[in-house]
Amino acid sequence: MLAGLLIIFPLLSAFLVFLLKGKGARNAALALSVGQLLLSMFVLFQFKHNPASAQLFLNCTWVKTLGIHFSVALDGLSVLLVLLTSFLVPLVIVSSFKNNYERENIFYGLILLMQMALVGVFMANDGFLFYVFWELALIPIYFISLMWGGENRAKITFKFFVYTLFGSLFMLVGLIYLYNHTLNINGEKSWALQDLINAGHGLSEAQQSIVFWMLFIAFAIKMPILPFHTWQPDTYVTAPTQGTMMLSGIMAKMGTFGLMKWLLPMVPLGLDKWGGIAIALSIVGVVYGSCIAIVQKDYKRLIAYSSFAHLGLISAGILSATEQGLQGAVVQMLSHGVNAVGLFLIADILLRHTGTREIDKLGGIRSMNGNFAVLFLIIMLGSVALPLTNGFPGEFLLINGIFQYSPWWAAFAGLSVILGAVYMLRSYQGIMLGEKKDSQIAFGSLDGSDKAVLIIICAAVVVFGICPKAITDIAEPAVKSILENIK
Repeated sequence: MLAGLLIIFPLLSAFLVFLLKGKGARNAALALSVGQLLLSMFVLFQFKHNPASAQLFLNCTWVKTLGIHFSVALDGLSVLLVLLTSFLVPLVIVSSFKNNYERENIFYGLILLMQMALVGVFMANDGFLFYVFWELALIPIYFISLMWGGENRAKITFKFFVYTLFGSLFMLVGLIYLYNHTLNINGEKSWALQDLINAGHGLSEAQQSIVFWMLFIAFAIKMPILPFHTWQPDTYVTAPTQGTMMLSGIMAKMGTFGLMKWLLPMVPLGLDKWGGIAIALSIVGVVYGSCIAIVQKDYKRLIAYSSFAHLGLISAGILSATEQGLQGAVVQMLSHGVNAVGLFLIADILLRHTGTREIDKLGGIRSMNGNFAVLFLIIMLGSVALPLTNGFPGEFLLINGIFQYSPWWAAFAGLSVILGAVYMLRSYQGIMLGEKKDSQIAFGSLDGSDKAVLIIICAAVVVFGICPKAITDIAEPAVKSILENIK
């Protein structure tokens, strides 16, 4: 019952918000998203009390002749990503209060509809259902970017839509290929996750290699990693700030989640043969994205490339197929989601208060608003993985896992720490320190909504930096189950 409610509640919430007008839509969206957060926290409590509870599973026949079921389930990995989604969506909504978007009911309804699809992706236990939710998540963000995006939004959003739809087609073909090799306990074809895993194990190395690349390309585009990243920087910059938050903070995790829960256990021989090349692409992307971030002038574009680099490191850790790599990926998925939302909000605050995001045109904001400087600093230090912040445990475990796979690749992956510090510290110095530019408008006090979101994010940065065990303990059984399927 609880598993189904996690999907039904945001769906009904979205339809309700669509029917409301003006500020009522905004207030209702916030209240309903907080309700979803409370529900997710209750589900987490139930999961920790009894992971095998029937409340955490739902399995209904959908298309009997094709073996398709509406099957959703919560394991340690799913429950954490559902909680991340439910935690970030209210922050995204609150962060939009000063943007005054037109047609607020449509805007907030689309955010809640996207939340429903994202939760469905993280909970799906049926290959066909996973694909359906995967595609549904694309539709709301397409319209959010198209209707409220910036300059050239139609062209850039169309490229994003086609790019990701192309990747989804690869995934569908790969899943159909596995489905045609399945046999469940009744001797029938099945889309169930475990049946697809069993079918994958029965394939030859050449067949598994085909499935590996079909699924990997789909997930690589969604994260994205090199060379499937060309849609990302322009889309992140052009999309409205809240759309970018949803894309980077949550939607990108669809790719890393798919890589971990769907790709790794299905094709172990394909992973063994081609995993090295996939890791190479991921780590080259880390270094490339970090170097490009260093030379960026627009702070929002800098964060976009930073996000690209962080996701590449997560991908490499997952593909290392080590316990530390997978645990690090889980921790870093949550940490990156929180930090990305905070950094993109900071970019929006800079634009609203000064009229620009150009780093060279900013300076001296620390002397005009010390509180903002402190909040910005905490989130920035989390992004560069300073010890005792949420970015450190994940990056440490990721590099540890990659080291077990290859010390040389770990050395290159470790460059992300150095390069990340370079572009983040330089940008902070340029924006917050030094002297105020003559042409710069005085930076006023933060709005209450902005301050509330930044304080909550800073609290998360510190708490999960000090207590990462709260995450790793929940994820451990799911991680070990994935590794057992690889062997």
